[in-house]
Amino acid sequence: MTVQWQRVCAVDDIPVLGARRIAREQGLAVAVFRGEGDRVFALLDRCPHKGGPLSQGIVFGESVACPLHNWTISLVDGQAKAPDVGCAVRFACKVENGEVFLDAEELMHKALDLGAPVAGPRAKATA
Repeated sequence: MTVQWQRVCAVDDIPVLGARRIAREQGLAVAVFRGEGDRVFALLDRCPHKGGPLSQGIVFGESVACPLHNWTISLVDGQAKAPDVGCAVRFACKVENGEVFLDAEELMHKALDLGAPVAGPRAKATA
């Protein structure tokens, strides 16, 4: 099966050691990260712990620290670093000529069943 790549931004549109959110028609946004050496990674913008927005975390090396509870998530494979356990959803990406591309099929269909976390008083009422 041939991958259909969809351009989502330029590498320069992503802050160095930061992230940019890519909205999707359905489902949560995808966070595209720019690590050291301009390496680019893509994860669902949702921590596997409590659903924190990974795009707002601190990027260091090939990892991101979730802004809610400081879980360290690998940008390479989405795995939480020990002692934490869990995995963020990873999206295939590539960079060509300074442009970032994601797998169009994954953007349309992957991880649509995962919702945004519920916070505040309502979270306690439904928990």
